[in-house]
Amino acid sequence: MSTHVLSLLVEDTPGLLTRVSGLFARRGFNIHSLAVGVTEVPGLSRITVVVDVDAQPLEQVTKQLNKLVNVVKVVELDAAASVQRQHMLVKVRADNGTRANVLEVVNLFRASVVDYSPDALVIEITGDQGKVDAFQRAIEPFGIKEIAQSGLLALGRGPKSITERVLR
Repeated sequence: MSTHVLSLLVEDTPGLLTRVSGLFARRGFNIHSLAVGVTEVPGLSRITVVVDVDAQPLEQVTKQLNKLVNVVKVVELDAAASVQRQHMLVKVRADNGTRANVLEVVNLFRASVVDYSPDALVIEITGDQGKVDAFQRAIEPFGIKEIAQSGLLALGRGPKSITERVLR
């Protein structure tokens, strides 16, 4: 099995996310990442799905996704032809003795401190999966208290947009 990133342009209707995720679940595919948000076109949303699946079953799922009434467009995004980013918030222990070392790691990874308390910092990092994973490994020795991570966000490179064809 290999990892695939799908970008779905969908009408913003209740229950559509359940139908889309159910389509993967019925086939026994595990969704690794799922991100949903509005687009520049009112009434349309983008769903970015990361799933491990072989090419043949993925083609079948893509065809079935395209058959759903509220799905406007389905595109597979190749890593080399798209910009892909993760977003993570990490709460880490940082008392007077370790705070300087934690801030050094934050600066090294170009992350940001978004909340401060006397015993902990909340740090925000954005980047590709490798950068986010490396940051997590670097900050682990200080004591991670909590992590919240978004699903992968991705857009194709270059001037083309999947919404252009919808607007014309």
